[in-house]
Amino acid sequence: MSNQLPPAEKNEFRILLMKAVDREITSDEEKKFKKYIQKYEACNKEWREFKNLKEVTQQMRFRNPPDEVWDTYWEHVYNRLERGLAWVFVSIGTIILLTYALFQIAESLFRDSQLETIVKVAILLVIAGLVMLLVSVVREKMVLFKKDPYKEIKR
Repeated sequence: MSNQLPPAEKNEFRILLMKAVDREITSDEEKKFKKYIQKYEACNKEWREFKNLKEVTQQMRFRNPPDEVWDTYWEHVYNRLERGLAWVFVSIGTIILLTYALFQIAESLFRDSQLETIVKVAILLVIAGLVMLLVSVVREKMVLFKKDPYKEIKR
């Protein structure tokens, strides 16, 4: 038995190996495969390892979680949904309040001036956009801070 499989034949062997492990190999392919595992020790070793791996994984079973896990599962789903919805409401409320406050400021400026309507609308849109960006950036920073894997690393 030789030790080295020629590089040109490695891909063919691996394809045959996967077919053999999954029991999808044809009789012609099986003949080629048996030649590989008889001729090359590395191929034989890899075949045995994959066969053992397949047997072990077929015997594995999921462990059933304790009843306490199922008792608290729906609480956690509800809590996450509730918090997500709360953040949406807080964001919308903040946007509305900040926009209203800035609108009041802008309105007092517009009362005395002779600005065109289009300019007034443009200023209001810029104010609303800035408020939305501010809320979005603050919320994103808060979420990222909670999930930052490097927050304990000193920079």
